[in-house]
Amino acid sequence: MFLVRLVRQLYARHMAPTEFTTQVLKCDPSSISFDPEGNAHIASNETMDALKIASHHLVNLKQAVVFPTETVYGLGALALDAEAASKIFSTKGRPPDNPLIVHVASYEMLRTLLPPDYVIPQVYQALMKHFWPGALTFLFPRNEDVVPTIITANQRTVAIRMPSHPVARALIAVANTPLAAPSANTSGKPSPTRAEHVLRDLDGKVSLILDGGACGVGLESTVVDGLHDDGNIRVLRPGGITVEDIKWALQKEMGDGDRVPKVLVHKRDYSDEAIESAPTTPGMKYRHYSPSVPLTLLSTRPNLHDARPPIKFSDFIESLKMSNPSSRPLKIGVLGPTDSKVWAHTLPSENIDWHPYALGPVSDPSVIAHRLFDGLLTLEREGVHLMLIEEIEEEREGLAIMNRVRKAVGESVWISLD
Repeated sequence: MFLVRLVRQLYARHMAPTEFTTQVLKCDPSSISFDPEGNAHIASNETMDALKIASHHLVNLKQAVVFPTETVYGLGALALDAEAASKIFSTKGRPPDNPLIVHVASYEMLRTLLPPDYVIPQVYQALMKHFWPGALTFLFPRNEDVVPTIITANQRTVAIRMPSHPVARALIAVANTPLAAPSANTSGKPSPTRAEHVLRDLDGKVSLILDGGACGVGLESTVVDGLHDDGNIRVLRPGGITVEDIKWALQKEMGDGDRVPKVLVHKRDYSDEAIESAPTTPGMKYRHYSPSVPLTLLSTRPNLHDARPPIKFSDFIESLKMSNPSSRPLKIGVLGPTDSKVWAHTLPSENIDWHPYALGPVSDPSVIAHRLFDGLLTLEREGVHLMLIEEIEEEREGLAIMNRVRKAVGESVWISLD
């Protein structure tokens, strides 16, 4: 009850959207480097000035600031200041029971967030060796004297990662404080991977956007929980680091002598009703990533749970034509692998205005991951009436891609492209 009252008070204080003239400042990631101790060295005066301005907005004005990470653009605020962090929730319209990930610039900063006597387990150290800085988030016990409950939705754990994007890590270093940062979008919408995505969505709602170019990964971080007594790693949210990558690192670091922990994926390898009703990490409870128009998943793989035959793609499109009440052509956005059979069915057609967006080759799901959110937001900007997206195999980045797609779609249709 205390958390609910606190969040309501803070949210009420800031729920009236603050009007800003949103400023976009360019940052050059290539001008930023780090020494072995994690200190940032910035060669560009323009980038240094932008980081100092952003730090001023964060630390002195207690405002939320948008910055690039290797995964998606983040909406950051001081993680150790409940009032500052509350502006993330009010800006995004984010439910208060959806926890935030805390971003750090160094291992020294990480330790300030953990209980004083806590020893980082061997399995975490093995994964950090390979994936930090990077797109891997760990669940840790939180230092209750340091991390406010608004960050963790009153959970006793806190999700933490060290980003590898030079601008993100340098901003945290310059501000000299951990930053809480979910994706920089209105809650429920696709995550932004370019500064222009953020500006279209949050223009006037944030004071500052640091533009560091397109995000390299294009999907949010993978979140893992290694705090259970069995010593196994539970993937709470698949993301930029694949399950295959995690298994490989654990085998490499712990394969001699010690038992190699299993890697279990939530909802694929195990279920946990408690964590689904009271999440310890973002992306587990609410519908996410949805564009402003209906999105339908085209299931093309064998469906073992449906005895009915698949629908021909041409018949499915005819049903969409019949349901169009307007005399104007139906604008349909289509997202699929570059080498998909779907493109043979999207030739010029009466009453259909196709808007194709090729995601990349089936053989390289990392490219599809990189382009997914940009595809959804590009087609939305083109004014399509609805979107169709073809499923891909849930291996490597495909697991995270389909996790996002299934949360975004309104319905799924089993079709045949032959």
